[in-house]
Amino acid sequence: MTDNLRDRIEEELKLAIRSQDKRRMATLRLISAAIKDRDIQARGTGRDDTPTEADLQALLMKMIKQRKESAEMYEKGGRPDLAAQEREEIAIIEEFLPRQMTDGEIAEAVEKTIAETGAESLKDIGKVMGALKRAYAGRMDMARASRLVKEKLGG
Repeated sequence: MTDNLRDRIEEELKLAIRSQDKRRMATLRLISAAIKDRDIQARGTGRDDTPTEADLQALLMKMIKQRKESAEMYEKGGRPDLAAQEREEIAIIEEFLPRQMTDGEIAEAVEKTIAETGAESLKDIGKVMGALKRAYAGRMDMARASRLVKEKLGG
């Protein structure tokens, strides 16, 4: 297995096609299409703006977020079959991301980053969140981190 995210996805797609795993094939094709769309967007800027591994991880995180929202809506709409399908896709996409941090690890990282940045009030939230994004991109749920930072800084 290669370290490059694009190559890993392509290899996994080939394996899914060979094994005729329809859900996996469909999900991996969606991921590939999203990456190609991102490449096309980057070319449109006129600069060499090839997406980095961090950009691709952010793209995958966005895909997971969309599927979580869809699964919730399907549950509320009485369609557990479609909600289950969304959750299956989430599990497949998550395979290509670094291990996600637990709530305890997030809390610890937030505490440490607040101390390192010298943040004292809510006006410093941008500084803290920027540092967290640089240090933990793709591994940390930034929505959870944001809530914790607001709590800690008196929000």
